[in-house]
Amino acid sequence: MISTQLEIVKIEELREHEEADPSHLREIHRLIEADDVLKRPLAVDFRTRTVLDGVHRLNVLKRCRCGRAPVYFLDFQSDEIVVYSADRRSTISKDDVIKAALSGRKFPARTTWHMVKMANGQLEHISLIEKEVHYPLGSLSMNR
Repeated sequence: MISTQLEIVKIEELREHEEADPSHLREIHRLIEADDVLKRPLAVDFRTRTVLDGVHRLNVLKRCRCGRAPVYFLDFQSDEIVVYSADRRSTISKDDVIKAALSGRKFPARTTWHMVKMANGQLEHISLIEKEVHYPLGSLSMNR
């Protein structure tokens, strides 16, 4: 299994590789604000700080004026992580994901689908490794 390390990082360090879908963003924003808690950390490449999963949660944190985010750092270059197109018919290169994040020229919303190779050989969505956490939004604010 991929090793993960949970940390709280400054939002400004994180890089998005794809746009957020406006309707999904509104729904996620509503759910997070209703609880006033972020329940799942973001999945982030430890080298480049590219958000692999959680772009909508990241954007909600920005809208809520949070300056920090809980993240699981992953080794994106690991052979255990595979990137597919959203329709899962083709793969997308990891280099293209990183280039999009570092250049600011993001993919359209929901272009990528990050999968993890499990011990049994099956592929599962990367969100499977994002263990639930409960961070009150106030604890992630810019003023802390």
